[in-house]
Amino acid sequence: MTATHQPDALASLEDRIQQAVQLVVRLRQEKDAAFAQVAEARAEAGKLADELAALQAERKQVRTRIEKLLEQIEQLSGG
Repeated sequence: MTATHQPDALASLEDRIQQAVQLVVRLRQEKDAAFAQVAEARAEAGKLADELAALQAERKQVRTRIEKLLEQIEQLSGG
């Protein structure tokens, strides 16, 4: 290598290192964002599971009340 090629090679190496550093920074940011999205999704899934359980319990209560009402109606009509 001659003296004129060394600065070009060094500049090229510097550029590639800077690009690698920028890529690593960007990938870390994307990873952090992905982990945040996962945490939000898990929290939302937990809330939805709780809501589903509450709705199922409410449905069971409504079904029980309707069954009691139907029994009362049958007693009225059946005598």
